This record gives sequence, structure tokens and C-alpha cells, in this order.
Amino acid sequence: MKKILVIRFSSIGDIVLTTPVIRSLKEQLKCEIHTLTKKRYHNIYKDNKHIDRVYAFGKSTSEVYADLKKENYDFVVDLQKNFRSLKLTQKLKVPHASFPKLNVEKWLLVNFKINKLPHKHIVERYFEAVKDLNVSIDKKGLEFYLPKKYVVKPSILNEKLEKGFISIVIGGQHFTKIMPPEKIASIASQLSLPVVLLGGPEDKSRGEEVIKLSERNLIINACGQFSLNGSASLIKQSSLVITNDTGLMHIAAAFERPIISLWGNTIPEFGMYPYMPTKKDNFVISEVGGLKCRPCSKLGHEKCPKGHFKCMYKQDDNFIIKSASKLLYQKK
Repeated sequence: MKKILVIRFSSIGDIVLTTPVIRSLKEQLKCEIHTLTKKRYHNIYKDNKHIDRVYAFGKSTSEVYADLKKENYDFVVDLQKNFRSLKLTQKLKVPHASFPKLNVEKWLLVNFKINKLPHKHIVERYFEAVKDLNVSIDKKGLEFYLPKKYVVKPSILNEKLEKGFISIVIGGQHFTKIMPPEKIASIASQLSLPVVLLGGPEDKSRGEEVIKLSERNLIINACGQFSLNGSASLIKQSSLVITNDTGLMHIAAAFERPIISLWGNTIPEFGMYPYMPTKKDNFVISEVGGLKCRPCSKLGHEKCPKGHFKCMYKQDDNFIIKSASKLLYQKK
């Protein structure tokens, strides 16, 4: 193998989760690695030292097809596995492989609560796409490359952060994956360190609501203030990260930060929990067990289908606070 194309169109977390495969391909086959993704995510791959070239498209893969065809790839690793990626690999007419997406198994669990899912993280499933190349999982974890120019000093938010702080990621692509502001406020008020709220511009108002509902502690709303790399820089410097199931959770795992992972309508059994193979005691899963309606989707909803949103409102604040203290103590 001289040249391999790895396909993953989106999104932030899913792209970060492909980094072990990319690293292993590069280190074990000593070949040229190209990636294909959407333009809005290309910087995640661009800064990766294991990648030789990044192709990116706006609306259609046809924008880059001619250039990809000229590359004469020896193999295509499809880690997107949808109709668009399949159509592209067929047009390129080179050997290719994908991974078990388990859509049927997820459908059975969501609709009938029948669990046929294997006990495998999605990173492990990604490696099934390269097994015929004799590439094995190295268990070194995820990677996120942060250029020095994007490093943010926490002191620009508040000088008190220099002695340590906890990041709480309050955003997410789907409402039913996001912890309500009043729950975040309750937890943030009881933590032993100052808190920085992280998210995009769309999460800024939620951050302000958290601050209004908080009773004590220093809480800073940094939502929308920084680029993805800027937020990643703050994640890297955090003493602890409390996060919804979102892209920044996987970036926190790449930096091996202590994590409390909050799960709403989806479940860790889908294989997307923090991946830290050498530090499995470095994260805690917080979820509400015993709910017959959960999981109600493999992705998420814009509102709770049942109207009660118990998967988030019933989260145990005391468990989260105790877990935070344990992880912080363990870090020391």
C-alpha cells in the first residue's frame, strides 16, 4: 500500500474518533494517508501529523471527485458508511472496506429494547475496516492536534482560573442530549473549583441562564467566545470536564482529561463513550437507569417524546458532585 484515502464527512466527535485508525495506518503501513471530509471540519484533519493531504467539499463530493480520481489510491477506508460515501468509493473503482454500523441492532434497541449490540467501542469497530490490511489497534487513544497559535490562557477569562478550573460543556446537536440549565446550575454551584461553561454561540443564552440560576461559585460563560481550537485549549487545561455526549467530550478524551460523561436519551452501549484505553478509571458515566423509554433514539430529538425528559432531570446531582471530587483527588 502506497496511498490510502480515509473517508469521514462529519462531525467533530466522529472525526476525532477516526484518529486511532489513521495513526495505525500511517505507523504500521508507512504509507501516504489522505482524508476526505466536509469543509467545516477539515481543520481537525489538517493539523494531524499523520495525514499527508486533506480533501474537503462543501455540498457534494463531486466537487473533489476528479482530484481524488487522479490520486490513484490503493485502498479506501470508508468510516462514514452512508449512501454518499458508498457511491463515491464505487466510482473510484479501487479496493475499499467499511465497518459494521449496527443500524439494525440500534433500531431493535430503540424500538423494542432488544439489545443485540456487541460490547465494542466504535473505535474498535472502525478497525474492522482495516483488518484485511493487517492493521491492528494500538490502544494509544484518540488524538487532537492543537496549533500553538490557538492556545488560550485561562487568565484572560479570570485570574482565579490559574489555580484550576472545571469545564462544563453545555451544548449539543440535539435537545435530548443536553442537560437543562437548572441542573447544570445546581451542579456547578456545588463544585470545589471555578467553572467555565463551553459551547457555541447558540449556547450563549443557555450559559447566561445557568449563571442566573446559580447560587454560588465562580461561573464564567465562555460559550461562543472561542473557535473549536480555542475551546479545545481550555478543555486541555481543565482539571475536570463535565460534558454532554458531544464533540468536546471526545476532544477531552484525546487530551486524557478526567471526564464525567452525561447521557440523556442515548446510551453508552451505542459505543460512543469516552475512549481512553489506558486510563479507563479516568471517566465516569452519569445516566438514569431503569427508564423504559430510554434509549428513544440513536441520535436525539428536538424535544422529549414523552414530555417529561426524565433522562436528564432525574440525573443524580450528588453522584456527579462525588464523582467530581473523586476524579479531582485521583488526579492529584
